[in-house]
Amino acid sequence: MGLVTIGAFARAAGLTPKALRLYDQVGVLAPAAVDPESGYRLYDPQQVPLARLVAQLRRIGMPLATIRAVCDLEPAAAADAITAYWRQVSADTAARARLASVLVEHLSGGSTTVSVPNSTLAVRYAAGCDTGAVRVSNEDAAYAGDRLFAVADGMRGPGGAAASAAAIDALRPLELVDVPAVELLTMLAGAVTGADDVVRALATDEHQPGTTLTALLRSGSQLALVHVGDTRAYLLRGGELSLLTQDHTWVQTQVDQGLLDRDEAAAHPQRALLVRALGGGQQVEADLALRTALPGDRYLLCSDGLSAVVDRAALHAALSEGADPEHTVTRLIALARAVGTPDNVACVVADVVAVSTPPQARRGVGDGGCGEAA
Repeated sequence: MGLVTIGAFARAAGLTPKALRLYDQVGVLAPAAVDPESGYRLYDPQQVPLARLVAQLRRIGMPLATIRAVCDLEPAAAADAITAYWRQVSADTAARARLASVLVEHLSGGSTTVSVPNSTLAVRYAAGCDTGAVRVSNEDAAYAGDRLFAVADGMRGPGGAAASAAAIDALRPLELVDVPAVELLTMLAGAVTGADDVVRALATDEHQPGTTLTALLRSGSQLALVHVGDTRAYLLRGGELSLLTQDHTWVQTQVDQGLLDRDEAAAHPQRALLVRALGGGQQVEADLALRTALPGDRYLLCSDGLSAVVDRAALHAALSEGADPEHTVTRLIALARAVGTPDNVACVVADVVAVSTPPQARRGVGDGGCGEAA
């Protein structure tokens, strides 16, 4: 059987032409051919099973970027990936359900305080920085406290170190403000705008410094995530390592549009070219998300001095060894140094644990930070 039009293929797959165009644009399901004169997309009927799989994965809420990765796997590996995804969705849903029941009880009973079931969560943490084997100065900064965890990677000349430190310093007052979880994102968004203003104020006639920023702000069991640039946040949960952020780089936009594959992007000479950063462009545009922390979670925040040179499998192995956050930070920096560390390295490791002591008696473990942030 020959190729069919997008309309005919949509009917056969139980989709809409609009959905098929979207799947093509993001590199999930490309047409078999495109008519050179009309530009019409043409599909092979043998692509119907793949189209139906994509539609089914969308129905369970899987993001398109994850679907693209799943569709590239062998069937057994794809099944494992779907299982891992749904396990994480189920855990997050259960945690949200517990919080929702407490909120309903609070609003129905008229009490003045909300006791979140996971209020006995504590975080043990450590932060570390390393100049690396090539750079003569450190422009990265990392910070870990009882409620705030952040990594920033400064750039554009001698002001980079000041920019990364200023970005984190602008967020540190949030640790002192006790607000309901629902207000975390609003607070964090405002603080990032302020951080952007501070970084812009560092500009001189010769230099306009900038910085990336990835941070987590905790309130009870809720974690607000903010992200700008190519610093990263990872979550190790149930043995699975997930990347929580998407790089704001030029090569990532090409990958998203299907113009580069991941191997090409990793080796591309412009792989470090940012499309978003504090201190750059007209107005800061940050990614914001709210997550539910669970006992046993391990979070890693890091600069690209680690993520760009230490592969995902090695990161997974180091984070899974069971060492405390301080030793894990040391281990991660050692892995980067083992391959030459062409860039500065900054990372934060934070472990979520269940405790029975009162909140005021709990403290984190590890150094408060590194870089110029004080």
